[in-house]
Amino acid sequence: MMPTMNGIACAGNWIVDQIKTIDCWPEQGALSTIRSLQHGIGGSPANVLTDLQSLGFSAPTIALGCIGDDQYGRLVMEHCDAHGIDASMIRVLPGESTSYTDVMTIADSGRRTFFHDRGANARFTPEYVDMDRVSALAPRIFHLGYLLLLDGMDAEDEEYGTVAARLLADVQSRGIQTSVDVVSEAVDRFAQIVGPVLKYVDHCIVNEYEVERITGIKARDSGEAIARPALVEAAKALLTMGVRRTAVIHCPEGGQWIDSASAEVWVPSLHLPEGMVVSAVGAGDAFCAGALYGIHEGWPPERCLTVANATAAMSLCAKNTTDGVRSLDEVLEFARRYQG
Repeated sequence: MMPTMNGIACAGNWIVDQIKTIDCWPEQGALSTIRSLQHGIGGSPANVLTDLQSLGFSAPTIALGCIGDDQYGRLVMEHCDAHGIDASMIRVLPGESTSYTDVMTIADSGRRTFFHDRGANARFTPEYVDMDRVSALAPRIFHLGYLLLLDGMDAEDEEYGTVAARLLADVQSRGIQTSVDVVSEAVDRFAQIVGPVLKYVDHCIVNEYEVERITGIKARDSGEAIARPALVEAAKALLTMGVRRTAVIHCPEGGQWIDSASAEVWVPSLHLPEGMVVSAVGAGDAFCAGALYGIHEGWPPERCLTVANATAAMSLCAKNTTDGVRSLDEVLEFARRYQG
C-alpha cells in the first residue's frame, strides 16, 4: 500500500550567506563602505524549509543536498537542528568546501547583488539522493532549487535532457509531486537547462525575469511596468512546455497563478510604509515557501498567493533570508494591515 503523502522535501543549494549592507553600489575602482555584516544560512532548501517552520507548517520538512566537512557545513547542520528540519539526507563531502555567497545589500533600497562560490553544491547529483529513503518518508512535494546553480544537476543527460530532469522523473514515478525554482542568472542558458526539466515538474514558481528567459515572453512593457496579460501568457506557456499542475510567477507588483484546472488568479503585493524594507535577500524563497505551504494544504489560489505575497513582504523587513518570517496568523494579519 502506498504511504500517505505528507510533508515537503527540499533539495539543492546549501549556502552560507555573508550579508554585507553597503552604503552604495560603487563604480568600478571606487569605494563603498560596509555598514554591517551578518551571517545566515541560505539557498533554496534552507530558506524554504526554514520559512515553512516559521509559518508553523506542521508536516515534516526534509532536507537534501551536499555540504563540505568544514565550519560552514557545521553551521548548516546546526541551523537545521535548531529549526526542526530533518537533515539526515544532507551529504557531507570530504575535501569539498561548503558553498558561500557574499550578499551585497544597498542600505537605502534593499537591492542586492551576489558573489557566489558553488563549493559542494556543484557535486550534488542523484548519486547523493537516497530515493528509497525519500519514498519511505513519502513527502507530498519534492522541491528542487536552484536550477542554473547546480552544476551536477544542470549537466546534460542523454535520455532526459538534464540530470535534474532525470531525478524529477524518478521522483514523480514514486507518486510525489515536484516543484522547481531557478536562479536569476544573466547568462542565457535557460532554454538548455530549464526547458527539459519542465516536463517533469508539477509546480513551477519563478519570478518575472526568469519566466521571460524561459519562455521568451516579455513580462514588462517598454516603460518597465509589469504587463499583466504577458504574465498570464507566460504562465500558460509554462504549462504548454510541460508543467503539469501550477505555474506561479511572482514580481514586486504581485503574484500570478495559472493552473491546469484553468484557474487564473492575480493578487497584488502589499504596500509597505517607507523605511520598512531592510533587504530583499530571500524574498523570492519566502514567496515560494508560502505558495508551497498552500499547495500542500490544498488552499484556493487566492489564499496561496495572499500568504506567499505576505510571507515575501515580511522577509523584506530583516537583513538575512529568513528572520523576518513569522507564524501564519501573523502573516495573514500583516497582509490585512498592508494590503493595497
